[in-house]
Amino acid sequence: MSVFDNSEYDNHEQVLFCRDVASDLFAIIAIHDTTLGPAAGGCRMWPYATVGDAAFDVLRLSRAMSYKNALAGLPLGGGKAVIIGDPFKDKSEKLLTSFARFIQRLGGQYYTAEDIGIGVKDVEIFARVCDYVFGLTKTGDPSPFTALGCLHGMRAAVKHKFGRDTLKGFTVAVQGVGKVGQFVCKYLYEAGARCIVADVNSEAVAHVVENYGAKAVASGEIYSQEADIFSPCAMGGVLNDNTIPQLKAGIVAGAANNQLAEARHGKMLHDRGILYAPDYVINAGGMLNASGDIFGHYDVNEVKKRISGLYDAALRIFETAQQEGRLTSEVADDLARQKIAAGKTRKHDEIRF
Repeated sequence: MSVFDNSEYDNHEQVLFCRDVASDLFAIIAIHDTTLGPAAGGCRMWPYATVGDAAFDVLRLSRAMSYKNALAGLPLGGGKAVIIGDPFKDKSEKLLTSFARFIQRLGGQYYTAEDIGIGVKDVEIFARVCDYVFGLTKTGDPSPFTALGCLHGMRAAVKHKFGRDTLKGFTVAVQGVGKVGQFVCKYLYEAGARCIVADVNSEAVAHVVENYGAKAVASGEIYSQEADIFSPCAMGGVLNDNTIPQLKAGIVAGAANNQLAEARHGKMLHDRGILYAPDYVINAGGMLNASGDIFGHYDVNEVKKRISGLYDAALRIFETAQQEGRLTSEVADDLARQKIAAGKTRKHDEIRF
């Protein structure tokens, strides 16, 4: 099957397969849409079983970045990159430098940053040979800002479903306590909520148990916990035929990208009475913060103000979905497409006149 036949292709503008024998680099860069501005999105390093798996992931992720940036009101398009390999075994300065040179050759069509398997120190290596990186000089670690947006999304979901203005007393099952997940737990603890956590990294689990009073469970048990909110904060595709029937939470609101394994799983959640906060809506805080490097202007107070606006954005989606009898995921997708389509119209008019 070619990339054009992939179910997630969705008319991507450009998909670049990168290979460098000397550094043993295998990577894919996907540029979904640049209507609103240059494509922007992080680079992920992961030991995908096949190139097909990597292509599927990067196509989904890049499209989600188009939607995320559009709904966040950023003059940016959507793009993403994946490096195929184990970040704990295969990563090297030579490999990272080689990848960054591929980005440089695109001449600003795509800006890259950190993601799973790629940290700030790795992006600093990118920046030695590439002008098109962000999330470094001014803005710092995007994790606390991503988590903050997620918290606002949870608050909006609680307001819509339970009519409550606080997270105090609620129980949240957090799947994944990496950098973002740890900040999610921190903010929930400060808000008076209880956390149940699971992660393959025992040290990360121990940290949130010790510092935020979380309860730890095995990774496979996190779905079935007695919780008000299930918060996926690790890899995507975790909401599927097997996991959704296990959920006891009334809300799904997390920071992971592409949480629905397939679009139809949004309906499965709805049919079970579970309110789904579309991931790319509420996890946009990191992008709102890190994009300051691209635009050359950064004001942390302004960033936090814009992130707080994710509460209203999520609430509008919930209310529209309820009023129109639609899925929250469908409403969010349509809103993003409308913003991108409006951008195409503006460009067409500028060219015409």
